Amino acid sequence: MIQPLIDVRPLRTSPLFRRLLVGRTVSTLGGFMTMVTVMYQVWDMTRSTAWTGAVGLAQAVPLVVFGLFAGAWVDRADRRRIYLTATVGQAACSALLAVQGFTGHVPVAAVLALVAAQAAFSALGAPAAGVFVPRLLPKDQVAAGLALNQVTGQSMMLLGPALAGVLLGWLGIGICYLLDALSFGVSFYGAFGLPALPPQGEPSRAGLHGVLDGLRFLAGHRVVRGALITDLAATVLCFPVSVFPLVNAERFGDDPRTLGLFLSALAVGGVTATALSGAVTRLGRPGTVMLGAAAAWGAALLLFGLTTNPWLGLALLAVAGAGDAISVVSRSTIVQTRTPDALLGRVTAAEQIVSQAGPSLGNVRGGLVAGWTSGATSLITGGLLCLLAVATVTATTPELRNGAPGTADEAAGAPGTADGAAGAPGTAIESP
Repeated sequence: MIQPLIDVRPLRTSPLFRRLLVGRTVSTLGGFMTMVTVMYQVWDMTRSTAWTGAVGLAQAVPLVVFGLFAGAWVDRADRRRIYLTATVGQAACSALLAVQGFTGHVPVAAVLALVAAQAAFSALGAPAAGVFVPRLLPKDQVAAGLALNQVTGQSMMLLGPALAGVLLGWLGIGICYLLDALSFGVSFYGAFGLPALPPQGEPSRAGLHGVLDGLRFLAGHRVVRGALITDLAATVLCFPVSVFPLVNAERFGDDPRTLGLFLSALAVGGVTATALSGAVTRLGRPGTVMLGAAAAWGAALLLFGLTTNPWLGLALLAVAGAGDAISVVSRSTIVQTRTPDALLGRVTAAEQIVSQAGPSLGNVRGGLVAGWTSGATSLITGGLLCLLAVATVTATTPELRNGAPGTADEAAGAPGTADGAAGAPGTAIESP
């Protein structure tokens, strides 16, 4: 009998994974606190939405610029050492933010520079952390480990902003930044006990050649490519957050309490779905699950655009959040079980760029369409486009739909091969 609750086998079988999960959870809590604190501080300093918008730019640009090159470096060195270095760098940036928060009188550009520097260290650390779960857990527990990461991250997304709001009013911005800096100490401790984790298989080529090898693999591997395209389409075509204020004004009386519940509903749906993810993570068909979850995301947002009942609207947003969370777990499972270890840093970096850039572009699309038409129209058309994109990927990528094993020519782009076929040891593509 399949157990519906989240699969906790990784917590029992791997003490190292337990330590990593605790460190990641505490650090994620600190990260959400800093996100709110930075927005609050920049708004308080400038009273300008242009400057608060620049916060997102400061976070996104280093990720896009350095992400793939960081992934290439990660595939040439000890991933544990790189992750620890990146964690120290992030902690130092948070400590400097705390110093300026306590002292004051720092230009807003300096605050954004520290945010950008921290994002650059994050762009380095994330590809390194991307190899931890598949290296520490048996293959049949990888999806469960990723689900545990997801449910703790979603929970911290609920707790972190609320806690930051309380602490900002009580103790000020310096304390919030300082707590984030201390949270990286727990993350550092969680990873410090790991063994050395050098790449397995043939080493990556350096610099641009290594980046191109990673891109060649993505272009040639139909399952991984289909997973990333599905995620990118779902977020770019119908990410809803930028139209929430307008929809709230159009449909729900512009009540700020309703607006605040929109994001909470997405997070509650994500936490609930991940907590009940045991059935889908044990199923062993992450491609099928991802396509279904992405379709649920698009359909729920389409229906949200049609409804005028606030309670039904919140329920639909919870369904959308559930679809998003399961889609993320399934996408990460595909990436980490179908990618050769020697390429995993670069592919994880590409996955991170997709997961960060997609929502940003989706917010731009949603805002533009809503400005030309209405918030409801933006949601409805976005949901329809998402469903069309998922149907297209489903029809054109049977390997993703059926969960079939990859073929030899899917490993295009493996380093050290003249014709793009996988040549490094350990690069056979197996069904998860």
